[in-house]
Amino acid sequence: MNSFTDNFTINGITLTAQPICRQGEVLTPDALEFVGKLHRATAERRQELMQARHARRNAISSGQDPRFLPQTEAIRNDPSWRVAPPAPGLEDRRVEITGPVDKKMTINALNSGAKVWLADMEDSSTPTWRNVIQGQLNLTDALERRIDFTTPEGKEYKLKAAEDLPTIVVRPRGWHLPEKHMLIDGKPIAGGIVDFGLYFFHNARRLLAQGKGPYFYLPKIENHLEARLWNDIFILAQDLLGIPQGTIRATVLIETITAAFEMEEILYELRDHASGLNAGRWDYIFSLIKNFRTRGPRFVLPDRGQVTMTQPFMRAYTEQLVRACHRRGAMAIGGMAAAVPNRKDEAANTASFEKVRADKTREANDGFDGSWVAHPDLVPVCREVFDSVLGEAPNQLTKSREDVTPDDRALIDIASTQGTITEAGIRQNIEVGIRYIESWLRGNGAVAIHNLMEDAATAEISRSQLWQWIHSHAITEHGDIISREWVQDMLDEEFARLERFDGDRFADARSIFEEVTLTEEFPTFLTIPAYARYLTEAREEATAEELVAA
Repeated sequence: MNSFTDNFTINGITLTAQPICRQGEVLTPDALEFVGKLHRATAERRQELMQARHARRNAISSGQDPRFLPQTEAIRNDPSWRVAPPAPGLEDRRVEITGPVDKKMTINALNSGAKVWLADMEDSSTPTWRNVIQGQLNLTDALERRIDFTTPEGKEYKLKAAEDLPTIVVRPRGWHLPEKHMLIDGKPIAGGIVDFGLYFFHNARRLLAQGKGPYFYLPKIENHLEARLWNDIFILAQDLLGIPQGTIRATVLIETITAAFEMEEILYELRDHASGLNAGRWDYIFSLIKNFRTRGPRFVLPDRGQVTMTQPFMRAYTEQLVRACHRRGAMAIGGMAAAVPNRKDEAANTASFEKVRADKTREANDGFDGSWVAHPDLVPVCREVFDSVLGEAPNQLTKSREDVTPDDRALIDIASTQGTITEAGIRQNIEVGIRYIESWLRGNGAVAIHNLMEDAATAEISRSQLWQWIHSHAITEHGDIISREWVQDMLDEEFARLERFDGDRFADARSIFEEVTLTEEFPTFLTIPAYARYLTEAREEATAEELVAA
């Protein structure tokens, strides 16, 4: 742990973390000055938007269903506006691979054969100081082709030829996550501004020289005003570096239930910088549970594994997303295939591939321009499906989906969801939640559990479902009422089954899991208390404001 005297300040930014190797290449005085300007210009608005999230969530929990906004009806009804045309390297996005920005994943993703790599600094990356800085170094090293390495066991990791590499699209952290190791006036800078600002400052000109540009995925946006804030940051960032306006392109993840009611408005706010929307299915399910968790049986979902993309409310979400995108000239990108191939089990692999193929076939036929996978072995599966639908075309922007009627009631028609709650589903949520948090605490934010790639979003579904089932007195398929005591008993049993190892963080993971699952209050994100308590140099409790206003 650092003492206060270990802190040092550069250009008005105080750094509190123990320095790591090569961080001076990232945290240059000019880069920090740039990040500080972005922060100072937007911090107050960001806080206001966080408070607005809290107010909106309170209104929904009090019985106010979200609807299409009457005050933005003119934007939706105006057929004339379009987003910017596809930027270089983003014309064809038929298969995108996503993963954290550690050195091994960076090389594997760039060598995967995908068209786009989502370089993830968010839900599949634990925001330790080492990961934050090393991720920036890895991205620059990859662009400079100096990232190749050999493991102690002799395995070589080496980038393919430049023309064979995918376009990099970076996902910074969401607005709710602070970077407590970078302070201005004693207050943390938003993690998203740190991730965006450092990558843009160091690499925007480098990317342009390579014939592409600085491209981003924007996570956790809840409404068009949050998109407007990002757009203003883009304008300021481009001005500060003297880069032409419209150089930045952003794809917004529609992964909150409230954003689904403002898809066209979000595109409109970002229109000079917008490249598309993505159906962020896992966070979307979590957001729905979070917002409607106290609204009774009408909003209770079955086991996580039964909440598929063919459920009516998920079909409404994806079809309306494709329509909104293509009406405005934006790309529609499908959700992540979370399957992780098991090369030692051919039968399981075949079944897994068929599920992914069916999922991607539905997306391609619905008009999506591409989709996500989490593992390099799934790139050929996804590509094959989209190749068969796209043919020689780079995308499906001409598929307008005017047959889809925007329907705000359908987006929250949870009552039509088919499925049951099972004891096995409860136990799976417990196991996945604890095992994921344990891995996250050790610095690994993407972990394969039962042949599925779990990240923060899927862990959020696990714990929020349990919280909702307990508070709704939900009933299992066998007629058992789910109580806190019963879940606690199952948690004890599942915890006892976990395979322990030297240096594991299961005790800490259990503590966090119980805090975000079994307490009366509902922390908005499990990563907030976990980050505050275990990943900052000055171990602390998350503040009440952080827990509820994110």
